[in-house]
Amino acid sequence: MSEKSDHQGYTKADKYNQETTHKLMDYYSGVITALGEDVEREGLAKTPERIAKAMQFITQGYGQDAEAIVRSAMFEEPCSEMVIVKDIELYSMCEHHMLPFIGRAHVAYIPNKYIVGLSKIARVVDVFARRLQVQERLTHQILDTLQNTLHPHGVAVVIEASHMCMMMRGVQKQNSVTTTSAFTGEFQKSETRSEFINLVTAQLHGR
Repeated sequence: MSEKSDHQGYTKADKYNQETTHKLMDYYSGVITALGEDVEREGLAKTPERIAKAMQFITQGYGQDAEAIVRSAMFEEPCSEMVIVKDIELYSMCEHHMLPFIGRAHVAYIPNKYIVGLSKIARVVDVFARRLQVQERLTHQILDTLQNTLHPHGVAVVIEASHMCMMMRGVQKQNSVTTTSAFTGEFQKSETRSEFINLVTAQLHGR
């Protein structure tokens, strides 16, 4: 754990695995050097450590159990109306090029005896987003977690994201958005799926 204090006495404590940090620092020092830069110059001297810590934060989902998170806030409730949490921000890393993809997830389920605290749905998204990912897998991991824990009448997940691997390199298309979706149970019926899509795209409460 490292601590940093400013002139006002504020202390920020960061927790990282020191062994992992040192290994990653060595790797990134080598990468920077291989790219032709001087890793000893002032602007880059602390960069390997910064990257090492950033990568541990970005991939912290590997150490988290999404199903346990859901089970920690399950409540028995006799309701069966659709529950939607939309516009959940997500930040992930493409496993093919180690570049970010950024977007929003829209998640819904139809309760079958149990509901879950709404913040836990957002946390499930984060658990899987904070890993090296492809968007298609991410979509299904979120869906499978809710289906396996809540056993609802159905789950729907739609993700819209922009991928830096398309924007910064390759085809360099700045305005492209990738959409993936997955549905179980009642959401496989066109009527229920349409209701979900309409609610996700609706501008509610003056938005």
